[in-house]
Amino acid sequence: MIWRALAAAFVCGLVLTAPQGRAAEYPTRPIRLIVPYAAGGPSDVQARMLGEYLGRDLKQSFVIDNRAGAQGAIGAEAAARSDPDGYTLFFSAASVFVLNPLLYKKLAYDPAKDFRVLAVVTDQPSILEINPSVPAKTVAELVAYAKQNPGKLNFGSAGTGGSAHLAGEMFRQMAGIDMVHIPYKGMAPALQDLLSGNIQVLFDSLGTALPPINAGLLRPLAVGSAKRIDQLPDLPTIAESGYPDYVTSTWYGIAAPSNVPEDIMQKLKASLDRALSDEMFRASLDKVGFTPLRPKSQSEIDKFVAADGARWARVIKTLNISLD
Repeated sequence: MIWRALAAAFVCGLVLTAPQGRAAEYPTRPIRLIVPYAAGGPSDVQARMLGEYLGRDLKQSFVIDNRAGAQGAIGAEAAARSDPDGYTLFFSAASVFVLNPLLYKKLAYDPAKDFRVLAVVTDQPSILEINPSVPAKTVAELVAYAKQNPGKLNFGSAGTGGSAHLAGEMFRQMAGIDMVHIPYKGMAPALQDLLSGNIQVLFDSLGTALPPINAGLLRPLAVGSAKRIDQLPDLPTIAESGYPDYVTSTWYGIAAPSNVPEDIMQKLKASLDRALSDEMFRASLDKVGFTPLRPKSQSEIDKFVAADGARWARVIKTLNISLD
């Protein structure tokens, strides 16, 4: 009887200490960070910077895996179907977590069931920028030019149904102009075509818009935020340019498959919170145009994502957009 009691106590001890031991050892090999867009875009840039910090903090390398296509669904499905061991994470934009479920009846992943968002890294306003070949210096001049040349302006995006696409559609409908949407597999190739003149208009993320704007290669006309931004203080908002109901932004965050063990989830979140609290890391993001957010609790993150979903649901209903 005594040996049975001792055996039971031993097994119970193993059960109680196993999660703590697992979290203490994790990670023991490189971690894959899936980015569902092409290299060079805002998601990719932030993921690489965050991967470097997390690699130092967790003492393991982070490998960026770009899985572009299908408005982020290819990368999302790969992350959702990965082994739930904490060695595959997912860095993405609001479009994958919020917009796709609103726009598509059938998805190969369910963001609410398949993922837990562990950190919201940035929330970026969109910048309405044009190729300098377009003879417009203001939003009003762009609208006038578009009305004089219906169907001759092309605006790009990271893919149909993404935030850049919806930002353009919202502006097109509010302004009553005819622009043609050209979808890409990420903002980086869209930006390259804007620079080369193959498209004329882009509603870009602030971080990727700033370098070519500062170099004089592109002309910014307005920002989609509710207020003017510190990085471009003289740039008006689209709202104050004649469209008071226009506000758009895109948040970027990192998630784990929802069935990753809780102790590993907490270790990852703690590392992410350290990154978003580290002043040097924050400064490095801010320097390239990605103003970081402060760490949020899990309940705050969940409320943030839900509120963004409600906001875009109203926009999509008003615009009557469906992609199925």
